[in-house]
Amino acid sequence: MINVNTLRPAVGDGRKLFVETYGCQMNVGDTEIVVSIMQEEGYFYTENIDEADIILINTCSIRDNAEQRIWGRLTEMKRLRKRKPSLLVGIIGCMAERLKEQLTEGELAVDIVAGPDLVRQAETGGKGVNTLLSQEETYAEIAPVRLDKNGVSAYIAIMRGCNNFCSYCVVPYTRGRERSREAATIIAEARSLFENGYREVTLLGQNVNSYRTGEYDFPALVKAVAEISPLLRVRFATSHPKDMSDRLLEVMASMPNICRAIHLPAQSGSTVMLERMNRKYTREWYLDRVAAIRRYMPDCAITTDLIAGFTGETEEDH
Repeated sequence: MINVNTLRPAVGDGRKLFVETYGCQMNVGDTEIVVSIMQEEGYFYTENIDEADIILINTCSIRDNAEQRIWGRLTEMKRLRKRKPSLLVGIIGCMAERLKEQLTEGELAVDIVAGPDLVRQAETGGKGVNTLLSQEETYAEIAPVRLDKNGVSAYIAIMRGCNNFCSYCVVPYTRGRERSREAATIIAEARSLFENGYREVTLLGQNVNSYRTGEYDFPALVKAVAEISPLLRVRFATSHPKDMSDRLLEVMASMPNICRAIHLPAQSGSTVMLERMNRKYTREWYLDRVAAIRRYMPDCAITTDLIAGFTGETEEDH
């Protein structure tokens, strides 16, 4: 049984942890797991960066702008480190895997790259670096600390990594190959959240509708979570068009507490460009999936992502 984990306020002389999070909802969920692990190691979470003994920055590498913001933030950290020489600064998340060498060298070098398990090593004067990508780890046994104080909605990471290898995307190289959590742990976490007053959960994954473990595929998992209570609203993100099945749409249409909203990234309306992007579907397939959504749920909201100016794109493709 996974219980809802709570923040331990920073008190007394305990070592204090501050975490900044950039990027997607998966990073927000990862931060909640990191805080949980660090609390088990005896650290106290603080929302005041000036009193922190350890600052971890959970990073994103999807866009160059995101990385440039982190480099700018590390420049600002120099001021804090001058004021408190014992301060440890660490980079975790996608940027840690992609730029580990640059992050441990030069005037902006950090003490920790990758994981909270390396903090002890950094405290003794060494550099904590570990960016090996796990093929199995899902953190299913860890109860995340819910940092959003609304107490109403929460994220649940149901899988990690990605197997799609879209030609523009760094995720398989920074988060590893796709692996799904055991369904029982996900359902238990959702039930625990509901019993503690939460009324909305969002199931997270790089490609949620490719989820599969044991007898559960994604439609079965969504149905099981929604069946916890009709008062529990269920959302999910993000879907890949190639895995958007009629069966999932049937489940959504049959259960009022599954929100009528699907994020379905198109990336391009040109089959030629989709092939260049290694998206594994065509324009026609995408339009068929939109038609299927409308057939099952005429009132369903559909949002998308589009890339303009991709390498080789012609005016006609655009």
